[in-house]
Amino acid sequence: MSWGSQPSNAAEIKKERYNVLFLIADDLGVQLGCYGHPLVKSPNIDRLAAQGVRFERAYCQFPLCSPSRTSFLTGRSPDATRILGNGNHFRNVVRNTVTLPELFRNNGYQVRRIGKLYHYNVPGQIGTSGLDDAQSWDGVENPRGRDKDDEPLIFSLIPGQFGATMSWLAADGTDEEQTDGIGATMAIERLREYAKTPENPFFLAVGFYRPHTPYVAPKKYYDMYPLENITLPNVPKDHAKGEPEPAYASLAQVEINLDPELAKQATQGYHAATTFMDAQVGRVIAELERLGLREKTIIVMTSDHGYHLGEHGLWRKQSLFDRVPHVPLVIVVPGSSGNGISSPRTVELLDLYPTLAELCGLTPPEYLDGVSLRPLLENPKAEWNRPAVTQLWRGSFPGHSIRTERYRYTMWDGGAKGEQLYDHETDPGEYNNRADDPKFAQIKADLKAALLKRVDPTVTPARANQ
Repeated sequence: MSWGSQPSNAAEIKKERYNVLFLIADDLGVQLGCYGHPLVKSPNIDRLAAQGVRFERAYCQFPLCSPSRTSFLTGRSPDATRILGNGNHFRNVVRNTVTLPELFRNNGYQVRRIGKLYHYNVPGQIGTSGLDDAQSWDGVENPRGRDKDDEPLIFSLIPGQFGATMSWLAADGTDEEQTDGIGATMAIERLREYAKTPENPFFLAVGFYRPHTPYVAPKKYYDMYPLENITLPNVPKDHAKGEPEPAYASLAQVEINLDPELAKQATQGYHAATTFMDAQVGRVIAELERLGLREKTIIVMTSDHGYHLGEHGLWRKQSLFDRVPHVPLVIVVPGSSGNGISSPRTVELLDLYPTLAELCGLTPPEYLDGVSLRPLLENPKAEWNRPAVTQLWRGSFPGHSIRTERYRYTMWDGGAKGEQLYDHETDPGEYNNRADDPKFAQIKADLKAALLKRVDPTVTPARANQ
């Protein structure tokens, strides 16, 4: 699959209103070729990364679907939205918020959602609108594929449970029969309609459901990852000794000391689902190019949060170890001077809203919590001193974490239930907690002070509906 080059006359294009193609995967971490994974095949996302700016250190605000998606689609922190779990809708709390797609809709764009943008229970709510926000869109499409009908065939660590339990299926049939394949086809059809009226800009949001569990993908993608080629993480013995207990609270009973063969099968399924999803991204981008829309379209590719595949003995999400807040983020702006260069700066998904608004000449609400990444899109290695903040709730108390280019500091219940400090320069796997090391006392104090400037410890799940 070959995509075209960047525009030759960027100045002329900048006079026009860019289209936006917003692509988001579900539960996709940085286990991708363009982020250095030695095994995963992600040629289409890799190609996007080579043509735009790949952010090496991009982080979500909350490692759970609804809080994360609500945050970046409203441009507000979880403290502001009060969405700290998957059950409530932000309109019940911050009713007058203008969402990112709504801003474009209010400014004359054709705005449409295909698949999962706001929260859906996966796979239970596939084919429905889930916890959607109707006023964000001119229209919506909810794909539903054979993966729903094949659920009785899915293997699960807990039989019959899929969404919050590791489960997988090497499926029969074609890409186009799967929910994400149908979603890609819907996106292609919509792009063909937009191409007929190029004078009317569009904001097309396409939400893919994979690699979210159950890891369902056609068999050919499983065949790309023979079990003998899969290496499980090398987790040091007694790695959890001395660490705060809440840091490991996401581990389900069925995942403790997971049998290595099952662990390899789960990893195979996740990678297969990732490569399948990547192929659907490729179909959409290829059509954008074929239609001649590429030179007027900003492309964003990201995920709601990352994912554990055995690191620290953990699986899935809801963790503040770096692997889970860390998300892939690629932004391609036609003719931008930063295209083809990776950015080492620390950025947040909160920054997407003000970035897209500025690039398209729209005036966003003043209350946004993120900042525009335009300076980094023009010069990816420009000076930047804004750390990323992520939070997570464990029952009645929070965990708050801050990430700079070198360090991650995490406090549980303000530190009362433990602290973690990791130096990524010497410990990228986060297995050597320096929180109690006197040599790092000043660094910890500085990071904690910076974190407390960004979070509100009084916001609790009990107050989320108030």
